[in-house]
Amino acid sequence: MHILADENIPLVDEFFAGLGEIRRMPGRSINRAALENVDLLLVRSVTRVDRELLDGTAVKFVGTCTIGTDHLDLDYLEQAGIDWASAPGCNARGVVDYVLGSLLALAELRGDTLAQRSYGVVGAGEVGGRLVEVMRGLGWDVRVCDPPRQAREAGGFVSLDEVLAECDVVSLHTPLNMGGDWPTFHLFDQERLSNLRPGAWLINASRGAVVDNVALRDVLLQRPDIDAVLDVWEGEPQVDVELAGLCRIATPHIAGYSLDGKLRGTAQIYAAFCAVRGLEPAVELAQLMPGAALTELTFASCTEPADMLATLCRAVYDPRRDDADFRRSLVGDEARRRAGFDLLRKRYPARREIDGLGVRITGTNAALDTIVEALGARLLG
Repeated sequence: MHILADENIPLVDEFFAGLGEIRRMPGRSINRAALENVDLLLVRSVTRVDRELLDGTAVKFVGTCTIGTDHLDLDYLEQAGIDWASAPGCNARGVVDYVLGSLLALAELRGDTLAQRSYGVVGAGEVGGRLVEVMRGLGWDVRVCDPPRQAREAGGFVSLDEVLAECDVVSLHTPLNMGGDWPTFHLFDQERLSNLRPGAWLINASRGAVVDNVALRDVLLQRPDIDAVLDVWEGEPQVDVELAGLCRIATPHIAGYSLDGKLRGTAQIYAAFCAVRGLEPAVELAQLMPGAALTELTFASCTEPADMLATLCRAVYDPRRDDADFRRSLVGDEARRRAGFDLLRKRYPARREIDGLGVRITGTNAALDTIVEALGARLLG
């Protein structure tokens, strides 16, 4: 069997070497010519997989090591009898860590207290749902907008208009849908962006086109009271440099780029391929997961809860380094900036997730215990 994989997918050899011959190439360069004799295609979100790419090839299985599937033409894959799999939830924890780190940075910049703000989470799937759980576990005021889930589950959700009217922070975690029961292309257009509350924070770690980037640039120019955090961009790797300059935090689509999430994604696709082919998996992720550089933190029971929250989150991830790296890449002509965007992703440093961190508290403090449990870290006895 011949396997073609995006060069940024980790552990391809460890999981797939026993199944066939592996070849790697940049995901944006995968084209029809590259698929000659390829049976199994492994991609990430930068590769558009559709009839134009696959028709007439030998590809019988497509695996995307990502949560999202908007880059896959699923209707075509089904019609062509090509098996496919995604990795739902693989990087959800990494995105949650990104949002928490961004909130801490904004709170520090503005002198705000996170517990006193109101939060709107738009899209409550694998990522948004987990973020809601963490925020509510911390005792924060959270409203959730997810029309498809609301149609299935009824109570517990609010409209997007209610989010805009009532929430100081709006965090976007929707798939990119061009149609269907919830079209999300330019869900946040000029009108909705203009309706953000005074002093609102807008975070987009979903897909770039969920927000009209031109409209957001215009609104930020008109309303300096709004703080924007963008990890995703319309037309990436091309980025609106002026918009990036107006954002408080700007990063190159790395919110979910935790090492754990990337390895988990490969493992999920391997398991899915084995299931489709009726094979017994020969490798498990637990055998391959490396140890973390930081495994445990200790706090005295007199620690202020807000200080513990900031320390724990930043011990795992602080987006300000990625923001600084990204801004340094936004120089030169468009070709150089596009290459810089992909290079930052390709060379992204190892970053772990907070649920792998052990926390010890000397003495008794129920408020501190609650923070550890809400974040998903391990409370040590």
